[in-house]
Amino acid sequence: MTLKQKPFSYPWGSGYVAEEARVKGEYHVPTLQLLKYTEGEAAGNVSVRFCHYGHAGNFRRSPLMMSPDEIAMMREALHETPELRELLRRLVED
Repeated sequence: MTLKQKPFSYPWGSGYVAEEARVKGEYHVPTLQLLKYTEGEAAGNVSVRFCHYGHAGNFRRSPLMMSPDEIAMMREALHETPELRELLRRLVED
């Protein structure tokens, strides 16, 4: 899913969430985000954030864990996020 300029900020830079893939799991909402930095020392770079939300929409600051079923659903959700999908492909392919 492509988002409308959802902002983020870290000490090394800030920017917006350019693409986001999320699935509704049993216990939480696993989410993968393509972050594009527009300000700070990281300006011009991108990152992938592995995160999750609660079912009520609250951002959770704990490690992302995904079940095999959630991974299968995420694979489908990533079809809507071409830049993010390509970066993740580099993670698993030579």
